[in-house]
Amino acid sequence: MSKDKAKSAADDVITGIEAPIYLKYNFTAGRAPARFLSQVKKGILTGQRCPKCQQVYVPPRGSCAACGVPTEEEVRLSNKATVQSFTIVSIPIPGNPLQPPLVVANLVADGANISFIHLISECVNEEVHIGQRVEAVWKPEEEWGYAMDNILYFKPLDEPDVPVEKIGKLPVTGLEG
Repeated sequence: MSKDKAKSAADDVITGIEAPIYLKYNFTAGRAPARFLSQVKKGILTGQRCPKCQQVYVPPRGSCAACGVPTEEEVRLSNKATVQSFTIVSIPIPGNPLQPPLVVANLVADGANISFIHLISECVNEEVHIGQRVEAVWKPEEEWGYAMDNILYFKPLDEPDVPVEKIGKLPVTGLEG
């Protein structure tokens, strides 16, 4: 390839690529995820506490990733959470029914200290911030199934922010003392 052609190719502006991927698979939930999903079907969020380090996992995994011990103590969680991190998605994802712009966040539920991913809505996207308090907005009960999409999204609350250094620490809300 000549230098001119190589330079021309390097100067091209690439705005995106399309990589259509189709992956079909069956997932068999283990005991901890199955229990979690059965609770979600009832409109209840739960986690599991590690008996050694006390971390509360959401969704439960059945063991602690840090300690390698079984997590069997179930912890009922609040519908409220704190934004640990987030991103504003501006580019459509082929095949995804959700249309941008939308906010995807790592949330730490009250009563837990390990984050999970969900959507934030009913807000100005650019005003979402780390430490912000949010609350789950559930689908109508008659639509609930065995899935986290029973929660449509989380919406901001009119509560004080949690200081960054307290997010994910026990006590979990960071509002005490």
